[in-house]
Amino acid sequence: MGRAEVGTPKYLANKMKSKGLQKLRWYCQMCEKQCRDENGFKCHTMSESHQRQLLLFADNPGKFLHSFSKEFSDGYMELLRRRFGTKRTSANKIYQEYIAHKEHIHMNATRWLTLSDYVKWLGRTGQVVADETEKGWFVTYIDRSPEAMERQAKADRKEKMEKDDEERMADFIEQQIK
Repeated sequence: MGRAEVGTPKYLANKMKSKGLQKLRWYCQMCEKQCRDENGFKCHTMSESHQRQLLLFADNPGKFLHSFSKEFSDGYMELLRRRFGTKRTSANKIYQEYIAHKEHIHMNATRWLTLSDYVKWLGRTGQVVADETEKGWFVTYIDRSPEAMERQAKADRKEKMEKDDEERMADFIEQQIK
């Protein structure tokens, strides 16, 4: 049985069904293929193209795992940096927004088993400030861009100058009292 021809009602119906997000359970990260149901996924796993992808993965699993982990982390951090900046935000909220995009890398294809593991790793590597509360994990992005460093240096210099002015004034008043 072939595919529906372009422009036919069957083709349009299939396109509309595939528009939204499907169940994660029936997604193959290696082939980047989303199946609609269990039967479709079973047929996909038996396909020759999927078997070829599995052989590629078996040759060098570390390479693929590293690649998927890097892509996931880059996408998550990019969303955090652009959308939330340096505000303290729920890690789960960021993740929900990240997975809302149809083309995202699924976490079960990365080296992190859970979002908590990933957030802890981000904290250990110094990319974010991570803290756990009863409401879950929260992250604050640490901006290390040259512009941010420049702004911070200017703010520090300004604060130091204000302190120096205050200290000079205090010394002057002290001398006036003597």
